Amino acid sequence: MEPLLIYKALSNQTRSQIMLWLKNPEQFFDEKPYLQQGLNFRIGVCVGDIQAKAGLAQSVISSYLLTMQKAGLLESERIGKWTYYRRNEKTIQEFYTFIQQKL
Repeated sequence: MEPLLIYKALSNQTRSQIMLWLKNPEQFFDEKPYLQQGLNFRIGVCVGDIQAKAGLAQSVISSYLLTMQKAGLLESERIGKWTYYRRNEKTIQEFYTFIQQKL
C-alpha cells in the first residue's frame, strides 16, 4: 500500500464519489441486468454503468478507474467484453489503519 497514491486518487471528487457508489452499489445502480446475466454486484459494477452515473466521458472514467486501481483501491474483473470494478477492501482497511496510527 502506497498512501501517497491513495491520497492522490481520493483527491478528486468524482473518484471519491465512485468509491462511495461501489461501497453499496445496490443503492446507486440497478442490479437487475446483472442478475439476468447470472452475475451480481459481488463481481463489481460495469464501467459503462459507472460512466453513465458520473455523466463523464468513458475515457475520463476509464482513466479515473485505472488511477484508483493503481493506488490499490479497486480490483477489476473482465467478463467477455466488459470490465467490472469493485472496492479492494483489504487495501482500504490497511489505509484506514495507517491513518489511525500515523496521523
